[in-house]
Amino acid sequence: MLPDEILEQLNREFPCRETQIHQLAALYSQHLPSPPLLVAHGLTATGKSSIVKSYLQLSSLPFAVVKSRECITGRHLLERIVASCLDALDEYDDERTDRRPYARTENLSSLTVNLQKMLEGKGKFVLVLDGIDRQREAPPTLMAALARFGEIIPNLSVILITTLPQTHALHKPGIPHLQFTPYPRSSLLTILSQRPPNIFLTPPSTEKFPDYTLDLAAEDDAWLWGRFLGAVYDSLSKHTGRDLASFKNCAMRLWWPFVEPIVAGQFGTRDFSRLMVNRRHLFQLEDSVLDRIIPTSTQLSSTAPSGTTLPTTPSTKRNTRTITHSLPYYTTYLLIAAYLASYNPSRTDITYFMKHTDKRRNKRRAFSSTTASKHRKISRHLLTPSPFSLDRLLAIFRALLDGTVPQLADLLTQIATLTSLRLLVRVGVAGGSSDVLDAGARWRVGFGWEYVRSLGRVVGLEVGEYLVGGVD
Repeated sequence: MLPDEILEQLNREFPCRETQIHQLAALYSQHLPSPPLLVAHGLTATGKSSIVKSYLQLSSLPFAVVKSRECITGRHLLERIVASCLDALDEYDDERTDRRPYARTENLSSLTVNLQKMLEGKGKFVLVLDGIDRQREAPPTLMAALARFGEIIPNLSVILITTLPQTHALHKPGIPHLQFTPYPRSSLLTILSQRPPNIFLTPPSTEKFPDYTLDLAAEDDAWLWGRFLGAVYDSLSKHTGRDLASFKNCAMRLWWPFVEPIVAGQFGTRDFSRLMVNRRHLFQLEDSVLDRIIPTSTQLSSTAPSGTTLPTTPSTKRNTRTITHSLPYYTTYLLIAAYLASYNPSRTDITYFMKHTDKRRNKRRAFSSTTASKHRKISRHLLTPSPFSLDRLLAIFRALLDGTVPQLADLLTQIATLTSLRLLVRVGVAGGSSDVLDAGARWRVGFGWEYVRSLGRVVGLEVGEYLVGGVD
């Protein structure tokens, strides 16, 4: 294939990457010398690996691609390099190379010797190391050694594909770098507009719509898909992720719920403005930008192809469940006591937590509720939590429990752990002490009413009964 034909095919396959493709064509060809090392760097989903591999395949240059993320250790990477190079040479020369002399590759020195042996008398060979900057248990001199392989082996050219330019790690000046810049908005829309999905999974009936041909359907798909992509980028992808993979994933999740009124016959294929008003809630949810390993049953729709996950819409019925942490028994009571200490005034502790004066408790509770109804209109759980002392926390904790606390339950250790988890936040300490459990320190809770209510239901305690003023 001629160089012009290669460039034309790559530009069709990878649009908006003409600059990078022309630079690869200038550096790697059959007849011109190539640099011993090239660093191709760019962020995620910018086409680094795909473009480099496709160009080398079309240019008929012998090459080997090694993915570093598939190698567990540094020695595994070295042995994988040797094996990949042998496989590439066997495929290019149509002959089988004896692999017994290359059975062991323990370090970088043996890798250099093995590469010299297998490439002796051969033509130009390109070694591509994909994601080499994320190699696990890599030797400390790996990057610097790879930068000098081209000096030791004249017919070897190394391409390092990394996320960031490895200028300091290579310890060698004058290395050419090929940058794959992130796609801007116009490029993202151009790339994804090339293959628009269908609006109708099954074509409309020819008896009802005899004029709606396949060409007209393809034209409507492209028209609606292009405007839909612009709306998705401006509302969601612009703020949550600008790479090509996340943008495409977000758009495909929203596409089938978006065109559902068209499939149902409520709108036409060109009623984009009315459709945006009707489906505006899709662009206000976060489900389309959240990745889940296991999709919920409500995310699967009969109108979508098999395996396509859809975002949950307000019209979709689902059971709302509050997720709580699996905490120990006494730790749960400590968090409940901390919440009550933060949101109840200290003067009401006798009313709500004294156990041997029932008449006094009932009288004060009635008085408190009457006073609250006259003077306070905002529920207490909607206010900012107030700080409390350690002694008050432990007193409310003991009042909530029916039995005794065993000595094995180290309450102070649990309080320190909850503080490190930011469920309890220390807001002040006398004298500026650094001790987390200082007696003069004060805390407040770092969670809200929904969380403590779910914690109370885990241990069979209704927290709203102990909250001043109750919960509406």
